Amino acid sequence: MAKLVFGMNQSLDGYVDHTAFAPGPALFRHFIEQVRGQAGSLYGRRLYEIMAYWDEDRPEWDDAERAFAAAWRHHRKWVVSRSLKTVGPNATLVDGDLETAIRALKAEISGEVQVGGPDLARSLADLALIDEYRLYVHPVVLGAGKPFFAAARPRLRLVASDRIDADVVRLTYVPA
Repeated sequence: MAKLVFGMNQSLDGYVDHTAFAPGPALFRHFIEQVRGQAGSLYGRRLYEIMAYWDEDRPEWDDAERAFAAAWRHHRKWVVSRSLKTVGPNATLVDGDLETAIRALKAEISGEVQVGGPDLARSLADLALIDEYRLYVHPVVLGAGKPFFAAARPRLRLVASDRIDADVVRLTYVPA
C-alpha cells in the first residue's frame, strides 16, 4: 500500500513560493535522491504545470539539474485536474471522484507517493488520505502568499527533525 507524503519548501512564516527561495546544493541533491526512491508523485494542475519545466532539456542546466530532470521524467506522475484534458510523458490524468481514485491508487502502488501542492494536500487531508507531512523550513520570512497548510488540520505528531542543508530543517509529522 502506498504512503502519501505531502512535503514542500516553506518559509519560516509558513508560506510556499518557488520563486521566493530555492533549495541550496545539498537540499537539491536530497530532492534528487528522494524522487529516485519514490513510487511517484501526485500533483494538482498548477504544480504539475510548474514541474513540467523538467520535461525538456535546457542548455543552461548544470549536472544536478540534469540529474533531477532525468529522475523526474522517469518518475510516475498522477495529475488531479478537472480542466486538463491531457498530461505529459509518464503522467496519468486523475479525474472523477477524488477519494475513490486516490484510495485505489494507494491500494495498487507500493512505496512512497509525494503529494504536490497545498490545495491538493488539503483535499486529501480532508479525506484522511495524507500519511505524512514534511516541512522543509527555510530561513526566509515572506509575510504573505500561499500557506503550506491550506486549511486547519487535525493535531499532528512530530516524528523526526533533520538538518538537511546548512540552514534548512526538515520537520516530519504524522496525523496524531
